Amino acid sequence: MLDPNIAQERAAALVDRARRAGADAADAVYMGDASESIAVRLGKLEDVERSESEHIALRVFVGGAAASIGSSDLADAALDELAARAVAMARAAPVDRFAGLAPEELLMCGPLPELDALDPVEPSPAQLREQAAAIEDAARAVAGVTNSEGGGASAGQGVFALATSHGFAGSYVTTSRSLSVSVVAGEGAGMQRDYAWRTARHGADLPGAEELGRLAGERAVKRLEPGKLSSGPMSVVFDPRVGGSLVGHLIGAISGAAIARRASFLLGREGAQLFDSAVTILDDPLRARGLRSKPFDGEGLPTARRALIEAGRLTGWLMDSAAARQLGAAPTGHASRGSGGAPGIGATNTHIAAGSLSPAALMADIADGVYVTELIGHGVNAVTGDYSRGASGFRIVNGEIAGPVAEFTVAGNLVDMFAALTVANDLEWYRAINVPTLRIDGMMIAGD
Repeated sequence: MLDPNIAQERAAALVDRARRAGADAADAVYMGDASESIAVRLGKLEDVERSESEHIALRVFVGGAAASIGSSDLADAALDELAARAVAMARAAPVDRFAGLAPEELLMCGPLPELDALDPVEPSPAQLREQAAAIEDAARAVAGVTNSEGGGASAGQGVFALATSHGFAGSYVTTSRSLSVSVVAGEGAGMQRDYAWRTARHGADLPGAEELGRLAGERAVKRLEPGKLSSGPMSVVFDPRVGGSLVGHLIGAISGAAIARRASFLLGREGAQLFDSAVTILDDPLRARGLRSKPFDGEGLPTARRALIEAGRLTGWLMDSAAARQLGAAPTGHASRGSGGAPGIGATNTHIAAGSLSPAALMADIADGVYVTELIGHGVNAVTGDYSRGASGFRIVNGEIAGPVAEFTVAGNLVDMFAALTVANDLEWYRAINVPTLRIDGMMIAGD
């Protein structure tokens, strides 16, 4: 994996090669990562993994057509061939009138913002093993836990660099530190599984391994002997660890690419009141130590904090340059890049602002409802907004969380669900999408 400055220079050199080979314009992305992980199961070392990878991708534009190509070989001869082949591919490709680099006048300039995304303290393999053993030991120590799927600890570092032919070049480094454990409670056909995990940019931001392990064990035991729910309309409360998926559906629906394809259930709702006026959803790519923080987007545009939903109202679409051209608008700095191809569109560190009620107060008037802790399957129609997913969790009886329930389905339409959503005050801050406890009344439950 290259030093970020060298990675940036390598990407810029590939762009220069593409221009010399005949490209009208080009950009190049370098992505490298290295990680080490230790897995422990039933107190014994089960797996040690060390991985390193790097990839460089080139996108060229020739006569209104575009082509993309990538390689893990960064030698000079390989990059010469990469540039020549990309230009040849573009000459054979159809014209795409929306393809192209980001507008030059919008490119980021000046020093990059400080995101504190690099942890200078790298744990040793021995320390990772100690953490993995500690998190599993704590989970297995909970009464009722009978087996383990293992505990793990990992540490990694990544480098991203982007260079364009019209003047942008930038790079940044991030680190990740993770802990996880999954255990089983009960015996035979009555066994139940649950887990706990955390990922952070800095190891100091992780909770203690013992705390996380105990949480996983307690979660598994609480799920033992689940009951069934009757079918019918019901108030549904989403635990923070699953509620973020609702925001994920919103982000997909407000992608400019989905709008341009007319493949979003929010088509025609720009500026509409989608949520109660108490609901605000924010995207913050500049959050210090955020899991998706980045100083510039995948096209070299500056990133900035933005309200996706403000006082319940949709503020607009998320766009890269291609979607912006299709929709006659300006890019919003939400282009994302993978290991090759054209940019995609995505949000960064997203959260629903905390409400005023505690989770207990949010549930206090629910006589018969369900508290969802796990969602299963992918039954969401992005075009119509129809929503149907398998779930498990706990009953809510007279405002209190009661016994576990499983094997039921929650269903509705996302437009109606957004309009009915209310928010508690227990906002958590350790995911890419962070939400408090969420309540939606009137959802349909398919149970017994």
